[in-house]
Amino acid sequence: MLTEKLFNAHQNNQAPEILVVGDLMLDHYIFGSANRLSPEAPVPIVNINRESKIIGGAANVASNLVDLGAKVTLAGVVGNDVFASDIENHLHSKEIDTRLIARDSDRQTTVKTRVIAGNHQIVRIDREDTHEISPEMEASFFLALKPSIEEAAIVILSDYNKGLLTAALCLNIIGLCNDLGKKIIVDPKGLDYSKYEGAFVIKPNRKELAEAAKTETIRTDEDLIKAANVILATTKATYLIVTLSEAGIAIITKDSYKIIPVAATEVYDVTGAGDTVVATLAYCLSMGFDIEEAVTVANHAASIVIKHIGSATTNVVEIIASLKTI
Repeated sequence: MLTEKLFNAHQNNQAPEILVVGDLMLDHYIFGSANRLSPEAPVPIVNINRESKIIGGAANVASNLVDLGAKVTLAGVVGNDVFASDIENHLHSKEIDTRLIARDSDRQTTVKTRVIAGNHQIVRIDREDTHEISPEMEASFFLALKPSIEEAAIVILSDYNKGLLTAALCLNIIGLCNDLGKKIIVDPKGLDYSKYEGAFVIKPNRKELAEAAKTETIRTDEDLIKAANVILATTKATYLIVTLSEAGIAIITKDSYKIIPVAATEVYDVTGAGDTVVATLAYCLSMGFDIEEAVTVANHAASIVIKHIGSATTNVVEIIASLKTI
């Protein structure tokens, strides 16, 4: 039984070493109340009650992994600014290895500021640079990654299209993982999935898959399979794991597909749910679970975090409790 397998892995205190490579960001929340409009423009005036800063992007993937029980090394690039320090302080508090986080004075750290009045998001303000890292940084970054790739049980590429995961860097990382017999999971972004060629798992959502496969929309199983086959032919990935919101999660190969029904009953905020799915997949696969078991556990993990506002994490105890309801 899946609950017993997860419980035993948790009880044995196994802590798989997982390397996360990707775009780091800070989610900044401003909470307040809005009871009147501004006389300057037809916009609400928000009186601030409190603020919070939460690590996002690849940093949220790492955070999810730690809360599941993994030992995590995080690699990425940030700006040389106070927001980078905020991210690093959060990571240190969770005992995430940050030695592979590089500072680049030519870019600013990605920050997404959300203003929330009551239960409504009023506006989101983004600070970011999305230009690709320089060839020199790309080469030195990959060189620094090699020892951690060799030590990791599994590798995650968390791509938010912010400039770190260039085509050359992705292909170099995936190639080295394949040479070493390491599974690699990709959370993709953008339209060119050829840079993920050779990955073990690629995990787009429905919209991302449709865009990458250059199809207008995915409404039916036939649409899903047709789009998936385009990506599988391009990437030679072993599995395509597609999150389908209320329809669940699909496991697709060149020969088969299966949909794991949705586990969520309440949805407050889907922010970071994809990060939770990727982290849980990696954790379970590194512990010897098969792909269907890993997706089932990830589905329940996502159903827990979307009940919270903002990027949230879960743990094995909560997931086991959720699994027991099925």
